[in-house]
Amino acid sequence: MGEGEVIIWHNPRCSKSRAALKLLEERGIAPKIRLYLTDPPSVEELREVARMLGVGPRQMMRVKEPEYRAQGLAQADDEALFAAMAATPKLIERPIVIKGGRAAIGRPPEAVLDIL
Repeated sequence: MGEGEVIIWHNPRCSKSRAALKLLEERGIAPKIRLYLTDPPSVEELREVARMLGVGPRQMMRVKEPEYRAQGLAQADDEALFAAMAATPKLIERPIVIKGGRAAIGRPPEAVLDIL
């Protein structure tokens, strides 16, 4: 990942993800788009992005997804949460924008502008 490269973990079906991508494009930024549902990040990548975000794994998860309850993740430790996101990428909050060792979750979409 290049220092100046902007990457978005994107889900085209998500309105917040589409809005964050549009905000980037309106600023002349052509991010590398990672369709994380079909190209899921590894546990190591998830750990690194959590570090960049400055949060634990639960704060980068969609805890209201049925899979979260079905997998019994409410009491899970960090390692189990990272493993669950790698195995079930639908659990990853979206979108996530990464640039130069920093990351932001686009909720609201404008939050991604803080790292640019």
